[in-house]
Order: sequence, then C-alpha cells, then structure tokens
Amino acid sequence: MIITLTPNPSLDKTVELDAPLAPGAVQRAVRASAEPGGKGVNISRALVAAGQETLAVLPGDAADPVLAALREIHVPHRGLALGEAVRTNITVTDPAGTTTKINEPGPAFDTVRTQALLSLTLSSADGASWAALAGSLPPGVPTDFYAQVITGLRTACDGRTPKIALDSSGPALAAAVAAEPELIKPNGEELLELVTLLTGQAPLFPDGTSIRAEELERRPDDVLRLVRTTQDHGVRAALVTLGAHGALFVPAEPEAQVLRAWGPELVARSTVGAGDASLAGFLLADQLGRSTADRLRQAAAQGRAAAALPGSVMPSPEDLDLDVVVVEPHPA
Repeated sequence: MIITLTPNPSLDKTVELDAPLAPGAVQRAVRASAEPGGKGVNISRALVAAGQETLAVLPGDAADPVLAALREIHVPHRGLALGEAVRTNITVTDPAGTTTKINEPGPAFDTVRTQALLSLTLSSADGASWAALAGSLPPGVPTDFYAQVITGLRTACDGRTPKIALDSSGPALAAAVAAEPELIKPNGEELLELVTLLTGQAPLFPDGTSIRAEELERRPDDVLRLVRTTQDHGVRAALVTLGAHGALFVPAEPEAQVLRAWGPELVARSTVGAGDASLAGFLLADQLGRSTADRLRQAAAQGRAAAALPGSVMPSPEDLDLDVVVVEPHPA
C-alpha cells in the first residue's frame, strides 16, 4: 500500500477556454470541471485509477466537497475534521496549453490541529511501502512539518518504516531534506528554488548567466549538476520532471546510473496534476518490483497522459502509451 499525505488539499476547479486568456476581458468557457485536488490527493487518485492500493490522509470534514468527491470516485481516505471548508483552487487553460493557476491559502492551523494531522498520518502508515508527502503547507503549520513527519514515521513504524517520497517546494522542501527522504520530485522551478535555499545563493549556468526554469528543463546536464548540489545537503534520489522535455532520475548512489526519459512532442491540454501522476507512476512501478528504467518509463508515461487529459483528471492504464517513452542512460 502507498499512503499519501496532503496537508493543504483543495477543490480544484478547471476552466477551459477556446482562446488565449485575455486579462481584463470577458471570455466564455468551453468546459469547466471540479475535482478533489492537492498533490497527495492526486497521487492517490492516480494509484486508484491504476488499480493500486492507497490511502489518502488529509484535513477536511466528512461532508466537505473534497472528501465527498473522494468517496464518489472510491479513493480510500482518512480525514481530520476542521469545522470549516478546505480551499478552492482555480485553473484556467487555453488551447495552446498555457495554464494559469490561482491557489487559495487554505484553512489556518494551530498547534493542536498540526499535532492531530501528524498523529493521524503516523497511525495510518502501518504496513505501507511508501509514504508520499506532498504539496504546500497550510497557514500556521511550521516549515519543518514534513521533517517532523519523516522523523515520526521512522520512530513509530518500528522497523516497518515506509520509504518516503517528498513532493513540495520552497522552505517546506528545504527543511525536509535534512531528514533524508528516499526520493524527492521537484520540477525545474522547484529545483532552482531548493538549491537557492540550501546554498544561500541562486545557481548559475557554467557561463555565469542566470538560470530560468524553462531553460533548465532543456539542459539535463545542468539539472544533474543541481541535483548533485542538493545531495550534499541530505537529498538521496531525485525524480526531476522537466515538462515537455521529459524527466531525469538521479539515484542516491553517486556511482549508479542516471537515467533520462523523453518522448515525442505533446501539446498539453492541462498540466495540472501531471507531476503528481508522474510520481504515482514511479511509486507504483517500484511497488511492483520494476527496474529503475521501467519506473522512470511509467512515471513519464503517466505524466504525459495526465497532461493530455482535461483538468486534473488522472490517467487510467488505457490512457498510457509506454512505447513512445524513451529511457536512456545520461552521462554522470
């Protein structure tokens, strides 16, 4: 079983336009949808779509639209009652694949709520092979919360500690790497931010120019160089998603083979949840005992499939095309 923790879940509303977004103008949507969201929730949804056992842990009342939606799509979950609604996030997509997101902060937490969410997570992890800690932290939750969860899992599970996958950003991610999760899954922008926070300075390309995330995605050598920098600060393995340019897997062991995945050009319908689908693919392939190359291929195929679907719909096995994904060694 793979458990997921989503401290700041959301109801994800997606609006699809038939023309580019025009700020200040009145535009009509061609399609709109609302789905339960948040990184960990999306990972659990992707695992259920793939027929894998999962448990989603998240704050929210039983009657909240997010938890009600999870029941409707048969995603097993445990919720922490809040007495107020979780946040709503709005995503606007256009035919060119441009995605605009507006994320609410989420309900505020105090010490009691924070401790209750930690306790709920620890009590839910028994027997899990992986624990995916994913997404932003709600207001009031300390920056080192994910580090607390990792430490708590390793203490509470008494020799049956699940492997930890971490998919977050900013200070929450930087504070957690000291606890040495087995895997992190940043995108290019999150990797740049992580290196800046860990080293105290923004990384540069070898020629001394500033790095932008969209440029970094096209330069796997520099992605590898930045991941190696984070490994000096506690990062073990890293699955770096690179948008249209595929993904790079960097193992924890310096002598192990670095792998890159890529595929033919794909026009994204919505990028919301594509990274979450990728991580779900990697974890389920690992749980099935697949090779590292096949784990990366599954991750890339699921990310591509999610990007081709509307909103934050998670792909089913029928949506995947594993054969178009190329996985090859990347020079270390």
